[in-house]
Amino acid sequence: MVFELDDEILAFPHPELPALDGSDGLVAVGGDLSVERLMLAYDYGFFPWYAFKYKDIQWYCPRERFVIFPAEVHVSHSMRTLMNKRLYRVTFNTAFDQVIRACSTVDNRINEVGAWLGDDIIEAYTKLHELGRARSVEVWRGSELVGGLYGMTSGTGFVGESMFSREPNTSKLALIALARQMQEHGGSLIDCQIHTPHLKSLGARFISYKEYITALHGNDAYHTWRETPILY
Repeated sequence: MVFELDDEILAFPHPELPALDGSDGLVAVGGDLSVERLMLAYDYGFFPWYAFKYKDIQWYCPRERFVIFPAEVHVSHSMRTLMNKRLYRVTFNTAFDQVIRACSTVDNRINEVGAWLGDDIIEAYTKLHELGRARSVEVWRGSELVGGLYGMTSGTGFVGESMFSREPNTSKLALIALARQMQEHGGSLIDCQIHTPHLKSLGARFISYKEYITALHGNDAYHTWRETPILY
């Protein structure tokens, strides 16, 4: 079963309702991309993911979350070698607009079947960036942006939305730098959203929705929210 959201009501179905048993994590359609709805969504583990050519927004909330714990990020020998060469400089939250647009267009992604990072998403997350909720990591060779990623903060975690590389392994470099910064400042986890061999090689693993919400918001959060079938 997939719920239809009301544009006028900021609400989502609880992701552990028995009716929501889809293995792909799709739980709702509709609603809008207002900053209020998006902030509510991420705080409960939802995220929008849909081809921009379609009218209805699709909302996902997988019951198993594919995450990287900052202390567990795996840095391969080849990545250590690359990092030791000091070819690149990493910055945080200094070129959000460039990063999100590169994530949209690099390797002609914008024209692929199922492309989702269109103008509406860019506009919405730019507003979230201005509010301090959406952030970016940039990888530079000199003055050229050659890799990076962006995503949303939620509680003590970071929800990765997209990454790009213009040179080999620069998106990995961005993710490793993010993990190390989060470890230094008490960040709990990086939500990878979907399983890929690329992310698994960096140390990502599955945890339950309960573990996920607890890691983001503390021990009482899951038990409080589980009693509420609709989130307001």
